Amino acid sequence: MRTLALPRPAGVPVEPLWLEWLTLAGMFAFAAWLLGVRGVWQLLLHADPTGITFVIIVIFAASTAWSGMRARELARQHAAMRSREEGWAAEYWRDLAAAPRDESAPLDLLLERTHGPHGTAWWVNGIQLKLGLLGKVIGFSVLALEIGNIQNFDPAQSAQLLRALTTGLGVALLTTMVGLVGNILLGLQLTRLDRFADDLVAQAQRQGLRHSTGA
Repeated sequence: MRTLALPRPAGVPVEPLWLEWLTLAGMFAFAAWLLGVRGVWQLLLHADPTGITFVIIVIFAASTAWSGMRARELARQHAAMRSREEGWAAEYWRDLAAAPRDESAPLDLLLERTHGPHGTAWWVNGIQLKLGLLGKVIGFSVLALEIGNIQNFDPAQSAQLLRALTTGLGVALLTTMVGLVGNILLGLQLTRLDRFADDLVAQAQRQGLRHSTGA
């Protein structure tokens, strides 16, 4: 199959997206190990009887793994564009050379490949925050119900009442904290993926314009 004879970009540094994600994943793994040694995981899971904290952790771990696969694919497509191998950019250039009736169609297809899956990932990132807020509502609901069931103060039941109130407050605070942390860390990864995908599209367009103008 004939490839487009486009000039190679000179002096454009390649961002090590895949290596950046591996470094970040290593930091996450070390932090998870350290929290496990300190007993934080056991504390988080036992302090939340609703299981929302566990669900948020699973969602974050799965989303982080997906971000790694996506980072690897974007880095591979960027390398293919620079070496003029088959990939998203090569298909985009062929579509431009074909002069389609809808002039925006080649760019729309390229954007769908580079940014399309990120929309679902951002939605999943928002789910973490919403689950944290749901845990907060449940925790304060438990707290309010326990307070509402108090008809008279009995010193003999103060320890049991204090334990019930602490459970509701713990669910509210822990789920909110875990949801916020997961939302921030996953948002950092997705923002990095979006910026790298933006750069890929910009370079593909730049080289496509140079070819179309014969520069």
